[in-house]
Amino acid sequence: MTEYLIYFNQQWVGDHSGEWFRSRAPLAMAVTREARDAGVYVFAGGLVEEVEEAVSVDATSGEVVFTDGPFAETKEFLGGFMVVEVPDLEAAKEWGGKIAVACGWPQEIREFKPQPNV
Repeated sequence: MTEYLIYFNQQWVGDHSGEWFRSRAPLAMAVTREARDAGVYVFAGGLVEEVEEAVSVDATSGEVVFTDGPFAETKEFLGGFMVVEVPDLEAAKEWGGKIAVACGWPQEIREFKPQPNV
């Protein structure tokens, strides 16, 4: 089994009314329950939209430095994600499609590298 990250950038969500977002919540929760029931769910979560609340950590100087805000100036930032553990990319694409339909915005799917034995 392989783990896949299914995620979206906040900017892909688009502008919608509060009513529209509330109508999507039950659909997204249903897909999450379906993934749990199927035994493929690893973890999922949405992130706070205010990217200014991020904290960056950099230790490349040999010293750990914390800075308020995102590490890089960027036009897009992560909005939320789900990690699934499935047999292959085709299965991950199936779950990504379900999530895209439920949420109402695009998703991207990426395979995790295999975990080293520790």
